[in-house]
Amino acid sequence: MAQKILVRAAAILLALAAAPAAADAERARELASTLCVACHGVDGNSVSPAFPKLAGLQPEYLAKQLVEYVDGRRTSDSMTPIVASISREDITPLALYFAAQKPSPGQPGDARLAEQGRRLFVDGNPDAGVPACMGCHLEDGSGNPRYPRLAGQHREYVLEQMRQFREGARTNDRGRVMRTLASRMTEAEMKAVAEYIAGM
Repeated sequence: MAQKILVRAAAILLALAAAPAAADAERARELASTLCVACHGVDGNSVSPAFPKLAGLQPEYLAKQLVEYVDGRRTSDSMTPIVASISREDITPLALYFAAQKPSPGQPGDARLAEQGRRLFVDGNPDAGVPACMGCHLEDGSGNPRYPRLAGQHREYVLEQMRQFREGARTNDRGRVMRTLASRMTEAEMKAVAEYIAGM
């Protein structure tokens, strides 16, 4: 089963690499404005802190998440009925569409808490075996094809995802990296990191 999922994800990523810049843009915009708009906004800049900003995320990461929602490797009460309405052919255009949108700027909040988060993001917590977040997500939070952009993401969403990784409710991280990392972090550390990310 896991091998089939990996093969499907690899096929999607190969399609992404080969897809022209204007791949079915009209279809993707139609889906964004009908299926995705209520939670993520038509341009991927959700205003609800419960739903992630998709604008500017890497297309490879977006495609991976959609494939894993379709295949049941990632679950969500709100996403499960949505992915039932899209075809596998829709995944690449949607991923490219949201990746091309301009992300809205981060929202600074508690400066003192954000500074604590910055130190964790840049240096980690060696005493607890927590590596620096920037090792995967880069110092500016822009990410790469394997690890998503975090800069400016909603603090509430980031914190909820870290909690899900810690509790094992979310299991689609690469090599258990996030589950291991979150299990070594305190609630206060996770809140600090989420605060810093939101203001990036």
